Amino acid sequence: MSRIAVIYYSSTGFTYSIAKAFVEGAEEAGAEVRLRRAGELAPEQVINNNPAWAEHLAATSDVEVATPDDLVWADGFILGSPTRFGQPASQLKQFIDTTSGPWAAGELAGKPASVFTTTTEEHGGQEATLLSLHHTLFHWGATIVPTGYVDYPLSHAAGGNPYGVSAVTGNGAPDEHVLALAKFQGKRVAAISDALTPVNA
Repeated sequence: MSRIAVIYYSSTGFTYSIAKAFVEGAEEAGAEVRLRRAGELAPEQVINNNPAWAEHLAATSDVEVATPDDLVWADGFILGSPTRFGQPASQLKQFIDTTSGPWAAGELAGKPASVFTTTTEEHGGQEATLLSLHHTLFHWGATIVPTGYVDYPLSHAAGGNPYGVSAVTGNGAPDEHVLALAKFQGKRVAAISDALTPVNA
C-alpha cells in the first residue's frame, strides 16, 4: 500500500475541493493519504476583507499545515495551487522553499508526483502554473505523472489540459468533470507509487 501526500494551497476553497477529489481517488486505490495545506501568509486584514477567504480559512483550520516531513513520508505526492499572476501562489511556493533538506538528501527523488491548479479566467495562466510546479519536480528528481490524455473523454470534458488537473472557477466551483479527473489522477499516482515503492524504499 502506497503513501500519498496531497499538499495544496486554497484561499476560497475551489482548489481545496480538487485536493479532496485527489484524496478520494488515492484512497480508493488503497493508498494511505495525508491531506496538508500550505501555511497562510497573507495579512489578517487582507483575508478579512474577503469574506469567502476568511470563511474558508476558518473552515479548514483542522487541516494540518504541510512540512517537508510529509514529502519524506510519502511514496508519491500531489501539489496544488491557484494561479497568481501566472505562477503558483506564494503560500505553496514558500512551502516548496523549505524542502532543501530532503531534496539534498535525495529523499524526494524518483517519487511519482502530479500537480493541479485553478484560475479565474480561461486564459489565466493554468499551463504556466503547472509547468512552474513541474520545474520544482525536475529539481527534486521526482517522476512526473501528467494527466496526459490517458482517459481522453474525461480529460476533454475537464478542459483537455495534459499537464495537470485544472479548472476555471470564475463562475463557480470546479465542475463534476474536473473532480472526476482529479479522482482518476489520484488513483493513477497511487497505482504508480505502488509499482515504484520497492525502488523508492
